[in-house]
Amino acid sequence: MQPQSYSNHIRYYAPHHFVFYPLLLLLLLACLFMGWHDPAQRTLWLGFGVLLVLLGWLSFMMRQHYALNNQNRIVRLEMRFRYFTLTGQRLEPMEHRLSFGQIAALRFAGDEELPALIGRTLAEGLSPGAIKRAIQHWEPDYMRV
Repeated sequence: MQPQSYSNHIRYYAPHHFVFYPLLLLLLLACLFMGWHDPAQRTLWLGFGVLLVLLGWLSFMMRQHYALNNQNRIVRLEMRFRYFTLTGQRLEPMEHRLSFGQIAALRFAGDEELPALIGRTLAEGLSPGAIKRAIQHWEPDYMRV
């Protein structure tokens, strides 16, 4: 497996991203085509198209929603534990000044640079992307949904 870094940390779920969604898009385009070229059945084809859009939206939301909410909670707990382990201080007094996106980006930082990067993020208000680009020793996360 290739080492994880900023440029390759996004994960794809092949059946969803490369089969289901392209097939859904193809069917939606077919509905629009048929609705355009079959005026007698236009309402029926456009209705099918709307159903396909709703199906795609629902499948995306349900697939991600529960798993990501749970993982977001775990990421917060992980960062609290790591910060306490590294510094002997609690993260909670500073945590309210960090967005979840910043906390999630900080988790990729190696232990030797995490406390300083948290301080820099608080001082400079770094965006999640800027935090990830500033990381020198990337800690991979191969388990994110």
